[in-house]
Amino acid sequence: MSYRTLKFFSIFIPTVLIGGFEFFRHSVLLHNLSMTAGNFVITILTLIISYIFSTWMFRTIDLKNQRITKEREMHAIYEERERLAKELHDSIAQTLFLLKVHLKKGKIDEAGALVNSIDTHLRQAIFNLRISPSEHVSFSKRIQNWLEDWSIVSGIDILTDISIKDSLFTPADEVQLFGIIQEAFTNIRKHSEAFRVNFTLQTSDSHWEMIIEDNGKGFNITELQSNKYGISMVKERSERLEASLEITSEEKLGTKIILKGEK
Repeated sequence: MSYRTLKFFSIFIPTVLIGGFEFFRHSVLLHNLSMTAGNFVITILTLIISYIFSTWMFRTIDLKNQRITKEREMHAIYEERERLAKELHDSIAQTLFLLKVHLKKGKIDEAGALVNSIDTHLRQAIFNLRISPSEHVSFSKRIQNWLEDWSIVSGIDILTDISIKDSLFTPADEVQLFGIIQEAFTNIRKHSEAFRVNFTLQTSDSHWEMIIEDNGKGFNITELQSNKYGISMVKERSERLEASLEITSEEKLGTKIILKGEK
């Protein structure tokens, strides 16, 4: 039902019912119903009609808003998938070009490393695309499965502590948060030389906190650039989540990422 139809009903239904009763009272019940009793009846009738009609109308509007919100969230998810597909295409195309160059030069070790890189990117892309947005898979389970796959591929141990209310995040928020997790762990695999990662994601009624900490080589935080290690993407996603982002690192002491938000 369109909003135009709702507007039409909200104008004419109360008018017809209440006005019709008033016409019937004055034309048929005039000598059988006193003015005081008639006023009392019309007041009660107006209350009942207003309650029934407003309850129905606001329930209809609420259902419409829920449907619109869900459609927007699904649109955000599909947009994210399109972005991932484009990034995957560009990344693999570039990697294949470099692979061809290394093979021509006889650099077998470098070529092998590039093949492993392609394999990792494909595994991550398959994981992101194999779950339909309409499937009822909990967010915590998706994270846990992805971390287990990542640990097997990278050979880095992960200690996880996930305790979240899955209803706390909207599907659009899950896309952003999951993207941050993937970017952070991709950087750990590529740059950190870590052998262990601690991952924590905790939520309360209105707050949540995510911590990713590795025991790798770290880096000089003062020399950190936003366009390095995907930091700009992580910052952009955290802003979309309206969350605070803190990155701390010391050389030979590892790196720690803390993300906090409210819902």
